[in-house]
Amino acid sequence: MQPEPAGAVAALVSESGIAGRRIREMIADLAAGPTTLDELVRAHAAPRRTAEALLRAAGADLRTEGGKVFLDPAVVPVYRDRFALAALPDVPAVPGMAALIANAPKADQSLDHVSATAETAERRAQWLARTYDLAGARLVCIGDHDLTSLAVAKACPDARITVVDVDERLLAYLDGRRAGIACYHADLRFGLPPAVAGSADVIFTDPPYTPEGVQLFLGRGAQALRDRANGRLVMAYGFSPLTPALGLKVQRAVLDLDLVIEAMLPAFNRYHGAQAVGSASDLYVCRPTATTWQVLDRRLNALAGSANIYTHGEQSLEGAAAKGPARILGGGPVKADELTVDLTGDPGPWLARVLLALNVGKVTLLVPNNHPDLRDEKAQTALRALVGGKYELRLLRSTPGPKQATVEATLRPAGGVAGWLLTHVHGKIGNVLRDALIRADPTLSRSEAQARAAERIGRDDQLDARLIDLPRHTILSLLRS
Repeated sequence: MQPEPAGAVAALVSESGIAGRRIREMIADLAAGPTTLDELVRAHAAPRRTAEALLRAAGADLRTEGGKVFLDPAVVPVYRDRFALAALPDVPAVPGMAALIANAPKADQSLDHVSATAETAERRAQWLARTYDLAGARLVCIGDHDLTSLAVAKACPDARITVVDVDERLLAYLDGRRAGIACYHADLRFGLPPAVAGSADVIFTDPPYTPEGVQLFLGRGAQALRDRANGRLVMAYGFSPLTPALGLKVQRAVLDLDLVIEAMLPAFNRYHGAQAVGSASDLYVCRPTATTWQVLDRRLNALAGSANIYTHGEQSLEGAAAKGPARILGGGPVKADELTVDLTGDPGPWLARVLLALNVGKVTLLVPNNHPDLRDEKAQTALRALVGGKYELRLLRSTPGPKQATVEATLRPAGGVAGWLLTHVHGKIGNVLRDALIRADPTLSRSEAQARAAERIGRDDQLDARLIDLPRHTILSLLRS
């Protein structure tokens, strides 16, 4: 049985994913009055096949007059309601971005952070909302120091937004804005949180401006795509006109993922700083091809664990070659009785995440003496609050030398809900917390424990996340509850 015309049109829009907005705009033209196939193609830059498919789907709901076609006025209200045509011309303004950016955590130059202007965040949100069908779609920001996620949340409240970032300060700041954004911690050199993989319709990223950084961030973005046919990867990248060879290397890194550069909007992004590239960058729109998925894992495996992806600091391309704890943070649980881990290249987040990841009886970790988790009593207390339910810590500053510190971690006997959570950080947090609650109170039914676990976690879209992928402040909140 053939679907009625509006149903067939709805199926066509759905099949187009986030690119369905262009079809809805053509529907709006058909609802507005007589037009031709040529005019539809030209006005919306749509392939002729797409316009023809729309006219076939609309079928009996179309009328012809003087060689032009239009929707029967009797069905226009149905189409306006079903395809939200009235919402197409305007996108809400994005107020308050300057204040949000001013109050955000200070830029971390070691992570190549350069703040975009408030106008740029607004322009990104407006462009995304006008170009794609974001209502109900999943936007994943791979790194979000510029707060693009908050701008999109204001411009398109029906969009579902996820942020993946290595900066704990940023994740806590975003979570504190109560904007409904799902936040995950990840050092992309070691992988993408499984809960994020295969979830996105569109990706946004402003990566480190090295070939390795661009390829890594785009590659992880491709892994995050749910819709491989229609998904888009939107990237901010700029190079100085004085160094076109660097631009070539970066663009080649994009093409090495077998991504096609669908569009490039010159000087779209403006920054406070980054004067070497004119305080500006272009907006690239990339989409995967069939062969992207054949080369993706191989390209990312070549980058896995390499710490040298940035343009500044010890982990820049010019810095000493450094390898991170890829075996520990890039995989599942590690089985051993004793383990020594060299974290002398740790930029900050690795120590806590390695302690979360391991369930080894005795662990010795070598870290920089100025490590942010060791530099003062407050930082050390916070580290113990995070992992103290699993490990007893002995912190030895200036050992074995003035530039190093040693952390000795001894596994405690498993006990309590917090201990169970900390020794099962690779499981789905909803299931792990449910089981921990039942262990603590055997009178609880499985469904009762599941409901309590969901209540404590507070976000349905994070029930399948791993504890190790959650921001530190979220983990601490769960442990304290």
